[in-house]
This record gives sequence, structure tokens and C-alpha cells, in this order.
Amino acid sequence: MTRQTLVQATTVQGELSHGDPVPLASHAQGTVTWLPAVGAAIARGGTLLRADELPVVLLYGALPIYRPLAAGVEGADVKQLESNLRALGYTGFTVDDEYTSSTANAVKRWQDDLGVTETGTVDASLVVVAPGAVRVAELTARVGSPAGGEVYTYTGTTRVVTVPVDAGEAAWAVKGATVTVTLPDSKEVTGKVASVGTVATGDDSDDQPPGSTGTDSAQIEVIVTVADQWALGSLQQTPVDVAYVADKREDVLTVPVAALLALAEGGYGLEVVDGGATRYIAVEAGLFADGRVEVSGGGVAEGMTVGLPK
Repeated sequence: MTRQTLVQATTVQGELSHGDPVPLASHAQGTVTWLPAVGAAIARGGTLLRADELPVVLLYGALPIYRPLAAGVEGADVKQLESNLRALGYTGFTVDDEYTSSTANAVKRWQDDLGVTETGTVDASLVVVAPGAVRVAELTARVGSPAGGEVYTYTGTTRVVTVPVDAGEAAWAVKGATVTVTLPDSKEVTGKVASVGTVATGDDSDDQPPGSTGTDSAQIEVIVTVADQWALGSLQQTPVDVAYVADKREDVLTVPVAALLALAEGGYGLEVVDGGATRYIAVEAGLFADGRVEVSGGGVAEGMTVGLPK
């Protein structure tokens, strides 16, 4: 009989990928003259496409470029632009919500490096804003297409695991919770719950029993991140198993499950070996996990030797 922490893990299926694709819309004028390849990763300051051989550039942020940014303009979108310029190595201005002449001069230096006209003004024909680096998922336009509109879809560059979970069984899915992701080659990597969906979707397929409303199979989407992307190898998209802690008992007495005996009067017992003699005691069974079971009751003690049925 051993005192230990007993952990019961439950495994569900997930999908390793770069997440759901998002459309990338360009407001450039003219004709598409270059597009990146599917799978290409583009970071801040990188070229998303070329329109009439002029670059459309990626910046990071939450606000789209919804108006021309020029000297005299103020707002959160100005600060966003200035933060990007600073991150790209341009200086000589203060990162705040005021577009000053110093900001315009930095923009001109940036435009010169890009090979576009040095206007000191930034608008949506030059820039597309995304939350971070992007990975091209699918081209929806081609070279020769009009540059305005959707040109491709993109995802983030970091691989994540998406787990559809029945809404009634999602108590384990708490932001920050640690899980174990098992890859197709049986390699295990550690993941953490990054987000938990708040809208449950029902199954409206034809496979439901007659009269079913789909509420019993309503699911939410749980996103799991993997810090060690290197451990994922070259896998880009594949089914995976995700194991989470369904129950845990700390500092409890356990015995092998095979040691449990069904008592004639009901419940469970153990055969205790003491020297050359044996005796039987009644116990309460708790958590079962990894071939062991939590036991409690009068007369149980750590270090006891218990018999196993032959």
C-alpha cells in the first residue's frame, strides 16, 4: 500500500494546424504582379503582394488602416503605425498618438527603403494590418488579377491544436491548463489551453437520431498552444490525441486494482498479509488510475502488504 498522488487522464481527439484561415484583403490599385507561395511566412515589414510592382506591406496591430495617416492626424492608429516603425528600426520621433512632421520624415525614410514614392503619408494602398506574422494558406487571386479585394487567406505562423469538446464535458478546459499532446509517431509534447470557445455549436448533420435537436452534441472549440514548436517537427496538419487531467487525488493511499476483492456483503475488501498470517479488511474505493486505486477506511496504513488473487 503506497501513499501517492493519483492522476486520472482522459484523452480526446484534436487537430494540429495553423488555425482557421482568415481572408487577406488588399486596397491597392492596379494589377497583382507578384504573390507569395502557399506556406510562405511573412513578418512585420515584409511584402504581402506587389501591385503594379509596388509592395503592399504587413504591419502588426488590431486597427485596420481606415484613413490616410499624415501630419496633423491623431489617434490610436497613429500610435500603432509609430510602434511598427520603431520596431522596424526607424527613429527620430515619439511613439504616441500624434502624427508629427518627425513621424512623416520617418515614414519617408521607410518609403524610400521600400522603393515607393516618399509622400510621408500612409494609407491602405501601402499597408495591411494583421495581429502578427502570417502564413499564406490559399491563394484566391493570381498574378494578373485586380489588386483590390481578397488575394489570399492566411493563418498565424504558430501551429496550434484545435479540440472540439462537448459543451457538457468541458470543465477541464480552463485557460492555462496543461495538457499532453500525442503526435502520430507517439511522441508526446506539452501544451496549454490558450482559449475556450463561448458559443456552442450543435450537430445538424443527417446522422442524428430522429427527433434529436442536436443539443446533446453541442460543442465548443478549445485552442491548445505548444510552446516547443521544434518538437512538432515538420508536421503542418494532422490529427493528434490530447490528454487532460480529468481527476486528481493528492497524498492518498493506493493499491493495485487487482488487489481489490468483492465482499459477499457488498463493497470492496483487501487481503492484508502480516508475517505468515492474512486477514481481510473492508475498504472504500476511490479514484482508479494507471492500474491503481485509491483506498480508505479503518485499519488501512501506508506500507501494508496486500495479497493479489491468483
